[in-house]
Amino acid sequence: MVELPGRARKRRPAPGPGPLARLSSSARDPPTAGDPRRARVPDRPPMKIHEFQAKQLLARYGVLVPRGRECTSAQAAAEAYTALGSPVAVVKAQIHAGGRGKAGGVKLVKSAEEARAAAAGMLGVKLKTYQTGPEGEEVRRLWVEEGSKIAKEYYIGIVVDRAVGGPVMMASSEGGVDIEHVAATTPEKILKQAFGSDGKLAAADARRLVQGIGLPANLVEQGVVLLQKLAQAFCELDCSLAEINPLVHTSDGKVLALDAKINFDSNALFRHPDVVALRDLHEEDPKEIQASKFDLSYIALDGNIGCMVNGAGLAMATMDVIKLHGGEPANFLDVGGGATKEKVTEAFKILLSDSQVKGVLVNIFGGIMKCDVIAGGVIAAVREISLKVPLVVRLEGTNVELGKKMLEESGLPIITASDLDEAASKIVKALSGRK
Repeated sequence: MVELPGRARKRRPAPGPGPLARLSSSARDPPTAGDPRRARVPDRPPMKIHEFQAKQLLARYGVLVPRGRECTSAQAAAEAYTALGSPVAVVKAQIHAGGRGKAGGVKLVKSAEEARAAAAGMLGVKLKTYQTGPEGEEVRRLWVEEGSKIAKEYYIGIVVDRAVGGPVMMASSEGGVDIEHVAATTPEKILKQAFGSDGKLAAADARRLVQGIGLPANLVEQGVVLLQKLAQAFCELDCSLAEINPLVHTSDGKVLALDAKINFDSNALFRHPDVVALRDLHEEDPKEIQASKFDLSYIALDGNIGCMVNGAGLAMATMDVIKLHGGEPANFLDVGGGATKEKVTEAFKILLSDSQVKGVLVNIFGGIMKCDVIAGGVIAAVREISLKVPLVVRLEGTNVELGKKMLEESGLPIITASDLDEAASKIVKALSGRK
C-alpha cells in the first residue's frame, strides 16, 4: 500500500516505529518491531517549492494551469488583477504548507481594490494551518490567479512506493480535501497505478484512472494527456512528490491543475540547478540551512536530547537506545565519516543553537573519523559556546584513548561513557535531575 506523505512542518515528530534498527550489543531489552520506543532514521528532507513555481514547471511539460502572477506587495496584486483581465481572481498566500484556504490564505476578489486589500491582509502575516504548527509561517509571496469556472474537483498525486520499487500515481474523485483523510476513511476512493521510472505512463492506464474518478467522457483524452505529462515531469525532475489538488474540469471544457505541490529528491538536486534556483530559504529551518553549508545531515525533531553521530545506522541505534531509556531525540545530525575539527565544531554549535535541546549525546565510532578529532571539535565548541546543558560523550574506535584523555583533561563539564547503553542512560538521568 502506498504511504501517503504528510505535509511540511517546522519540526518533525519525534521518531516513532520504523524500519528495523540495529542496537549496540550492550543495549538491554532492545525494542521489538512495533514498539513505540523504536526510532527511525528520517529521510533527508526533500526540497520544496511554492505552488506558483510548481505550476510553472508543470506548464513547461504541457500541463494546463490558470494564468497568474507572482506578487510581493499589495500594489503589485492590484496591478496583477487588472493585467489578468478576469472578472474574478484568486489571491493565494505562498507558503510551504497546505490548508491555506481554511486559514485565510486564499481569497476571491472581484476588483483591483479587493485584490489590494486581500494582499495587504496576507503579506507579513504568520499563516497558521494544520501543516505549519502553532508557530505558523510568514507570508512573503502571493500568487494572483485568474478565476476558473469549476464544475468538479479531483485529486491526482504521485509518490515513490518502496513496496513496488517505483512511482505510483493516485487518483480520487475527492479533490480539494485532505487526501490523508480520504485514505483513512474511504480508501476505496483512491485508485492507484504503478508506472516505470522512465516516466512513461501507458495511455490505457491513464484512461483507467480518469474514467475511474468520473471525468466526463468528452474530457477523458484531455485527462489522459495531463496524467502522462505529470508522470513525465515527476521522473525527469527527480521528484519525491507531485500533487495536483484539486485537478478540475471547468464548465467551458478544460482540464487543468488548479493547485500543485512538488517536492524533489534532495539527493538528485545536483542534476537540476534550475530547480535548486527555486529554493526559498525563508521556508526552511535555519539550522538545516547552516548544516547544509558544512555538508552535515541535520533534521530537527520534537524531543529534547540533541544527538551528534557519525553514520545513519549509528544514528538510528542511538535514537533507539535514547527512546529505550525513556528519552526523546531532538534531532538527527550525522557528521559523516570524514569530518574535520571545524566541521564537528560547527555541528555542535548547531545542536546548541536549538532552544529545545536540554541535553546532548555525542556518539562516535571512529574509523575514518578519528576520536581525537571529534574530541577536539567538542572541546572547541564547548569553550566557544557557554554550555548550559548536560553533555555526554561516548567514543569508540580509532584513537579512542587519546580522545578520552583530551576530554578528561579539558577541565570542561563533559560526562563520558564507555558504551551506547551507558551514554543514553546518563543523558536521560541528567535531564531528569534537572527537572
